[in-house]
Amino acid sequence: MLFRILKITALAAIAVAVAGISAYFTFSLIIKSEAAVVVPELVDKDVVYVLELLTDLELNTKVKGSEYSETISKNRIIFQEPEAGAEIKKGRDVTLIISKGPETILVPNLKGASARQARLILEENGLRQGHIAYTYHNLTVKEFIIAQSPAPEFKTRHDSACNMLVSMGPRPGSFKIPELKGLYLDDAISRIEDIHLVVGNITATFQPAQTQNTIISQQPPSGYRVTEGSEVNLIINRKAEAKEAHISYGMRGIGLFQYKAADGFLKRHIRIELNCFGLANTLFDNYVHPGKSLWYLIPGNAGATVLIYEDDILIRTQVFD
Repeated sequence: MLFRILKITALAAIAVAVAGISAYFTFSLIIKSEAAVVVPELVDKDVVYVLELLTDLELNTKVKGSEYSETISKNRIIFQEPEAGAEIKKGRDVTLIISKGPETILVPNLKGASARQARLILEENGLRQGHIAYTYHNLTVKEFIIAQSPAPEFKTRHDSACNMLVSMGPRPGSFKIPELKGLYLDDAISRIEDIHLVVGNITATFQPAQTQNTIISQQPPSGYRVTEGSEVNLIINRKAEAKEAHISYGMRGIGLFQYKAADGFLKRHIRIELNCFGLANTLFDNYVHPGKSLWYLIPGNAGATVLIYEDDILIRTQVFD
């Protein structure tokens, strides 16, 4: 009887021990499975997707660098460590190398794009702007690309330079400078503007043997061929003491106004307003180099008033009557 009781007791103890060991291993496996994850396949996956996935798995991302790849597109994973299928604990690092795409790329076609658009296209394709040359071209709009080097579809390395030939638009017409010596200033200006040229600097000197208030010199000289929009500089014959006074040219009653910027080192913002015939007009509104002179023709006998502003402050008023 005693032997039977001992046998039952021993069997019960063994059963309890087996159950305890089984529960221990089961609990250990549950803890282990919760603290470890299986590394997924990351190669050829988008880098943003991979970062989000590893974060969800509570793994750390360690980017080792980037390399060119002929088979895997830019911003995708070309290497991972540990490899896919490996079991690691949460909080461990997963090392990645990101693809920079193919080492050679095809040069995009820039012809017909504006110079600004071309720069953006080059940057988007990993290229940079090289030398820019300009030429007139009758069939291409100004500031648009005529040709490029390397040519479109040419294979080149990343960060290579692409040179461009940019249009200056149709070649402007050319004109011969007319003879302006001996003309009054208003007549000379009319001649200049009639052939689509621009009046440049007007300066004054006095030669007693010449007719006062007429042109005594011009630059470029008469007969010189220039393109449309070129400047013609003039020197008129007038006494220094007549500066800023009302002068009649021919019988037209035209006043000559001069403003000379003060000497110094910095440019000044000058605005010159003309009030005449009940209307206000801006003659000049820009920055002026120190010592530069500005000359303007003002209608005489019309009560014209010239107002000069320096940095938006009225510094002088002159009336022509």
